[in-house]
Amino acid sequence: MAEEWLGSLVSIHCGETLGVYQGEISSIDTSSQTMSLRQPFHNGIRCPIPEVTFSAVDIEDLRILEFGNNNNNNDNNNNNSRKAGHSMSACPSLQPGGLVAQNNRDAATPSTASVTTLCKSQFPSTGPSGNEVLSQAAPKPSGVNDSSVGGRRRTRDEESLGKGRDEGLDAVFDFEGNLALFDKESVVSQIDGSERRGNATRSEVPAKERTVSRYRREENVLETKPAVFRQITAPQCGGKEYFTDYGLLVPTVPYELYKSLLAAAERHGLTLERRLEMMGVCASQMALTLLGGPNRLNPKNVHQRPTVVLLCGPHLQGAQGISCGRHLANHEVDVVCFLPNFVKMQESITNELSLFTKTGSRQVSNVRDLPVSPVDLVINCLDCHENVFLKEQPWYRAAADWANQNRAPVLSIDPPVNEPEQAVEAKWSLCLGLPLPLAETAGRIYLCDVGVPRQVFQEVGISYHSPFGSKFIIALHAA
Repeated sequence: MAEEWLGSLVSIHCGETLGVYQGEISSIDTSSQTMSLRQPFHNGIRCPIPEVTFSAVDIEDLRILEFGNNNNNNDNNNNNSRKAGHSMSACPSLQPGGLVAQNNRDAATPSTASVTTLCKSQFPSTGPSGNEVLSQAAPKPSGVNDSSVGGRRRTRDEESLGKGRDEGLDAVFDFEGNLALFDKESVVSQIDGSERRGNATRSEVPAKERTVSRYRREENVLETKPAVFRQITAPQCGGKEYFTDYGLLVPTVPYELYKSLLAAAERHGLTLERRLEMMGVCASQMALTLLGGPNRLNPKNVHQRPTVVLLCGPHLQGAQGISCGRHLANHEVDVVCFLPNFVKMQESITNELSLFTKTGSRQVSNVRDLPVSPVDLVINCLDCHENVFLKEQPWYRAAADWANQNRAPVLSIDPPVNEPEQAVEAKWSLCLGLPLPLAETAGRIYLCDVGVPRQVFQEVGISYHSPFGSKFIIALHAA
C-alpha cells in the first residue's frame, strides 16, 4: 500500500531544530521506517541536493498537500477522506504498510542513516518552525481558490512566479555580457539610414504638397512666419546702417530728419523736460553698468565708490549730461560737473543745474579744479550739433585736453554728426531714438529709447517698429 502514496506532495515537520521540509514522495521503506522526498524545500528554500531521506523518529508531523497520480483511480469515499491538510496518520490505509504511528515511532530503529545527521550538517535551522513555514512552490490542490493554498495565504513567490520558482532566478545577472550583445553601431547606422531616406523622400515632393508626419531633432514643429529684419525704413538715409544683437536693421537718419522727429514729438506732448529726464535715466543706467553695476555699487563696498566727471557745454547736450549726473549722484556715485561760467544760459540748463546741486555733488567752472588722479569714467557733453565754433573756445580746448590726459574711458552723449576727428576720443557713444551717421572715432554705438510713439515716427515718414525689445538701451553693430 505504500506505493499508492508515491508522487504525493507532503509537508514534514521535524521539530524546531531541523525545521520543515516539503517535497514529492519518491520512496517509502516500511522495513527501515524511512521516507525520501525529491526536489525538497527546507523552510521554504529549495535544497541544493535532489533528494532527502527522513527517519520516522525525526518526524513530528506530516501533512499531505496534494495526492499523487496513483490515487486518481480510488473510489469517492477514499478521495473524500484524503483531503489536503489531513495528517497521514488519519488515513487508515497507511497504517499497515506505511510509517509507524505517532505513539510507536520512538521504538522504531532505522537501519539506514537517519536524516538527523544530514539535516544538521547540510540544512541548519535558520527559519521558523512548525506549520508556520510551508512550501513556497507547492502546487495548489484542486478546489482551492487562487488566494490560498491548503488553507493558507499564498506567498509572494507563488503570486508573482507561479507554482515553481526557477533555480535560475538565484543566479547573478551578467550585465556586461548582456551589454556586449547590443550592437550600437548597427542601431546608429539604421537610424541614420532612415533619416537619409526621409530627407530624400521630402526633397522629391514639392514643398506645397509635402506632408511631414515625423520631425527631425533640429526641425521646428510649430510653423512660424519668416523673420523680417528690416522693420524700420526712412525716406532719407544717413548713409549707414546698423543691426542689433537679434539681427534687426536700424538705419541712420540725417540730422534734418532727426530735428523734424523731435519737433513732432514736442507738438504731441513729449516736451524737452520729459526727454531730458528720459535721457538722463538711460545714460545713467548705462554709466552704472560701465562702472561695474552691483559688483561695484553695493552697501558693503562704500570704500570704493566710483568717481565720474561730467564735461558739459552751455547747450542742450550739456543739460542732458547734468541730468545724467543727478541720477548717478542719487546712486551713491561721486560726481564732479564741469560747466563754464556764462552770463546767460538756457532755461533747461538752469533747471537741471538747480536740481543737480541738491544732490551735494561738486560743480566746477575751471579745469584746474578737476581731479588730477585718474577717475573711473568721463561723460562728454561738450559738443553741440549746431554750434561748430565751440571748439575754438579756450575752456573747450582745456577740458578736451584734460579728458585725453586723464586716461579714463569716455562716454559721449548725443555726439555731433560727421566729424572726422573728435576733440575727445570716445569709447562709447549714446544716441537718442534713431542713430545719426557718426564718425569712426565715436566708438561703439548704443541707442536709447526716449519714448517717441510710433505715430510720431509715421508723421515724419518713418515706418517704425521698436527694436528695443525688453531693454531701453541696445548695442548697434556696423552692417
